[in-house]
Amino acid sequence: METAWTSWAFVAGAVITVGALGFHGAPLWLWTVLGAGAIAWLQPPLAVIVVFAVLAIIFNVPPIRKVLVSSIVLKTMKALKLIPEISETERVALTAGDVWVEGELFSGRPDFKRLMREPYPELTKEEQAFLDGPVERVCEMVKDYEVWQKKDFPPEVWEYIKKERFLGMIIPKEYGGLGFSALAHSAVLGKLTSRSLPLCITVMVPNSLGPAELLLHYGTKAQKDYYLPRLARGEELPCFGLTEPGAGSDAGSITSSAVVFKGSDGKLQMRLNWNKRWITLAGVSTLIGLAFRLKDPDNLLGRGAGDLGITCALIPTNTAGITANRKHDPLGVPFYNCPTQGKDVIVPVEAIIGGAEMAGKGWKMLMECLAAGRGISLPAQATGGAKLAARVVSAHSIVRKQFGVSIGKFEGVEEPLARIGGLTYILEAARRYTLGGLDQGTKPPVVTAIAKYNFTEIGRQIINDAMDVQGGQAISNGPRNLLAHTYIATPIGITVEGANILTRTLIIFGQGALRAHPYAFKEVDAVEKGDLTAFDNAFWGHIGHIIRNTFRSFLLSVSRGYLASSPVGGPTAKYWRRLAWSSASFALMADLAMGGLGGKLKFSEKITGRFADILSWMYLITSTLRRFEAEGRRKEDLPFVHWAMKHGFRQITQAFDGLFVNLEMPIVGHAFRGPLLWYSRMNAISAGPTDSLGRGIAHAMLGSQEIRDRHFAGIYLPKDPNEQLAALENAFKLSAQSDAVASKVRKAVKEKKLQKKPSGELYRDALDKGVITAAELASIEAAEVARNAVIQVDDFPIPDAARKHVSLVEGTIPGSAAG
Repeated sequence: METAWTSWAFVAGAVITVGALGFHGAPLWLWTVLGAGAIAWLQPPLAVIVVFAVLAIIFNVPPIRKVLVSSIVLKTMKALKLIPEISETERVALTAGDVWVEGELFSGRPDFKRLMREPYPELTKEEQAFLDGPVERVCEMVKDYEVWQKKDFPPEVWEYIKKERFLGMIIPKEYGGLGFSALAHSAVLGKLTSRSLPLCITVMVPNSLGPAELLLHYGTKAQKDYYLPRLARGEELPCFGLTEPGAGSDAGSITSSAVVFKGSDGKLQMRLNWNKRWITLAGVSTLIGLAFRLKDPDNLLGRGAGDLGITCALIPTNTAGITANRKHDPLGVPFYNCPTQGKDVIVPVEAIIGGAEMAGKGWKMLMECLAAGRGISLPAQATGGAKLAARVVSAHSIVRKQFGVSIGKFEGVEEPLARIGGLTYILEAARRYTLGGLDQGTKPPVVTAIAKYNFTEIGRQIINDAMDVQGGQAISNGPRNLLAHTYIATPIGITVEGANILTRTLIIFGQGALRAHPYAFKEVDAVEKGDLTAFDNAFWGHIGHIIRNTFRSFLLSVSRGYLASSPVGGPTAKYWRRLAWSSASFALMADLAMGGLGGKLKFSEKITGRFADILSWMYLITSTLRRFEAEGRRKEDLPFVHWAMKHGFRQITQAFDGLFVNLEMPIVGHAFRGPLLWYSRMNAISAGPTDSLGRGIAHAMLGSQEIRDRHFAGIYLPKDPNEQLAALENAFKLSAQSDAVASKVRKAVKEKKLQKKPSGELYRDALDKGVITAAELASIEAAEVARNAVIQVDDFPIPDAARKHVSLVEGTIPGSAAG
């Protein structure tokens, strides 16, 4: 009996020890020591001891391991083409920019303390003063409906934008710009968006990917000294010509070209030809930043004859051979989006950004600069639009009544209200978190691709929900309609700076699988170079990584995350633990897919899209948890945090289930579609938000002015009481104030103290019978006047020309004798 108990104790101790070592990623030598201890206990035959000793020596001594094992593995991987081929274009994209917090999420064992230390930035006094001053003023100057009708801004708006250096926000002060942080840049765009999307786009483009950004990072001193002050002052209005008919999201396929030749004066020049499309501001610009393929057939630049690759140059639009006098119609949104062509345009090689030595390096320049733009511009636009929608719809839901009750009281309206409020909370969290990284100088292409894709997609969901709640008021265009223009323009954000479908399927995980993975790119690089030492280090490190994440995924799953540590206590601790669970399972599944599909994985875009969804939502969840901590763990914010967590983890759960169903891999594929899928559905990371959570968000949006002011801050709130948003806010406040009075009256009706009558008569009867006071009646009447004013929609006269289609004769009835 004692012997049996001792054996069971040994087995239990061994299982716990193995689990702990695997969970924490113990090094190989420690596993070897554990194995030696087990052998000493079990006393197996000599042959087993010898085999163990030989294997221990081989795998623990790198020089022996390289020769006897790693070299064979390397040859096998090459022969079976298990390593994806990487083109030079892909290699440049993979090596551009930085790996940031996505590396932690990709690791399977994220350092939560590091994630919590990432800054949650604040505006400087100077930046806040600009928002309160020039930004507020230009919003007052612009009437969005008039801009849509006239298809342009008044001249004084253009002048004000230039005078106040809106076009030079990213240009340092030494060159006459504002030198703003990424946070301030984003805040300006978000506020402009809430007033007028065309205004935002006009300011956004010169401060995003374009001449100023490229000059700052790569320009020569002479180029910076000449162009940057002119761009900051608005003396030059820039555009950037990247996309063309055959190269939209696939910018690497551009066909615009230039040939180097020697002019009659002996100086080197370029002859350019291009046909660009969808170039914002091209029709009104004075300076084109152009991306093209540079060819040097005579080796005049000394870099070898032939195609040098993608190059970027600055070209004044008044140069002979340039055509830029037409424009596209982007869904009727009145901003300048135009084609531009160049026919035998001659410029000196000094026009290349960075000079001749940067010839052929344009692709890397674009990849690095696109990363920053994706993280600032469109996320700012989406968040500004979301906050406006949330503010408008929450007010409308109180002001608008059906069956005598504010529509926000209906559960059918609570549901979209909760999504709007919860998703807007997530957007603001991720906006600030991303900007904190960018303001440290990081350029993380995977994170900014996550931001671009998810912000614009979530923004689309929010505006769709907002339109549904607004109903007829949302579809009747005119100055009173605060949402229609955002709704109309939403597909533009989905499409630009890399179409969302390709951003999700090719960039977020396509780049992230190699770039953010701790070993994958090192393995690929070592195989391509035939570097056995580098391959040995990367491959066996990768094996250890897989073993650790296998243990972590299993143990965190069965414990529902509770074996993981949390950097905080309290109500959000469980979400950090589930994030650890999600990260471990994601890392393991990513390795299984990369190992099982090899080079085929990058063509399995439905699979990479699901991996992208998991990585995206892990990032959004991290951002949201960081926001809650940074803003002081406010109790009143918990409904938003709980909803965001349950929603986010539900998206992760669904993506995992999609992988289990669709990963076509030998042997394990059947396990995925069978027991693993069943287990995932039985042990889901999240089932999604409950109705009560959604109700909590809706009530907070409808009942707390403090929540509305804080969560939906940063948008333009007009001071003119005749403007629709100002009138709506006033009606919301009056309605909220009068609700208590209305409740007293309803209670009196219920108690038979008053008879049910039309509201006007009922309230006067309530006054007569002492149920309410004269002041309370006045508050009710003021609220009704305000309510009636803001629920109106615009109408317009029918043109006289249209009336000729009316078949009736005035004053007659169809079918009558007179008719």
